[in-house]
Amino acid sequence: MKRILLSLVAFATICVGSHAQEVFRLGIIGLDTSHSVRFSELLNAKDSDDPIVRRFEVVAAYPYGTTTIESASSRIPKYIQEVQQYGVKVVDSIQEVLDQVDGVFIETNDGRLHLEQAIEVFKSGKKVFIDKPMGATLGETIAIFKMADKYGVKTFSSSALRFSKQNRDLNAGVFGEVWGADCFSPHSPEATHPDFGYYGIHGVEMLYTVMGTGCEKVSRIHNDSGDVVTGTWDKGRIGTFRALVGGPYIYGGNAFFKKGPAVPVGGYEGYKPLLDAILTFFDTGVLPVTPEETIEIFAFMKASNMSLERGGKYVTIAEAMKVGEKDAKKLIKKYDK
Repeated sequence: MKRILLSLVAFATICVGSHAQEVFRLGIIGLDTSHSVRFSELLNAKDSDDPIVRRFEVVAAYPYGTTTIESASSRIPKYIQEVQQYGVKVVDSIQEVLDQVDGVFIETNDGRLHLEQAIEVFKSGKKVFIDKPMGATLGETIAIFKMADKYGVKTFSSSALRFSKQNRDLNAGVFGEVWGADCFSPHSPEATHPDFGYYGIHGVEMLYTVMGTGCEKVSRIHNDSGDVVTGTWDKGRIGTFRALVGGPYIYGGNAFFKKGPAVPVGGYEGYKPLLDAILTFFDTGVLPVTPEETIEIFAFMKASNMSLERGGKYVTIAEAMKVGEKDAKKLIKKYDK
């Protein structure tokens, strides 16, 4: 089980050693999510003694942005005002952002827009973090990584849940090799995105942080209270994701080992751990999450939806990947002009 998570201790060392360098200028695409405001606040706070503030700054933002998900698009006017309070210049196009920055956050709430936005950034050669979801579908996610490879640009995507201290420790093997895990998170269905891709991805990301890649097949059961997705990994390991619908917004789970007690899976600890990982990536170019893992996360979700359509029968990750690869080819043909 080979996975990558960067040490925040190493990040602190980088920041201390490089704070005298010129500020690394960052741009945001999409002001329809609170993440954009929170990242701007953390990075541009003038009274902070955090070494990150001395090394990075958000200087420009393009606000749009979904036009079809009302819960997100309605936030844009408010979030424009809020980021401006932190000294961020709001501009009229993605190109205007690219002209002023060294790296980019794609924060647009609507994953269906990410591929087209990402290609524009990739052509500039700048590193980019793409907030969850990487794309609305498995095909879009595969296409994004293929286009990043074409233009020689590094990119990654992640939920903040991956970077809680407990989950980093589980991922690093501090408690031993994980032989199974049960994870849960809220699932808020969004009609424009396949199930789990819009919000339930948080819990799936937690499961993969703990279990790593290597899932082989997936089955799903569903009723009005939510869903349970069971994945069978290599070596016979089993991981489950419980998607909570209409219940409390809680995140967590348990990890299991050959010997010893179960260990709780970490919950939400704010945006700072995720931001630290993003900035380390901008500074070093080292990816904290591999493309292969992110693609498998989307294949897991795709397979779960296919299983639901088949009455809960197992669907292999390989079968889901074939569908995703076919969709990716069509998308690349459409957008790679």
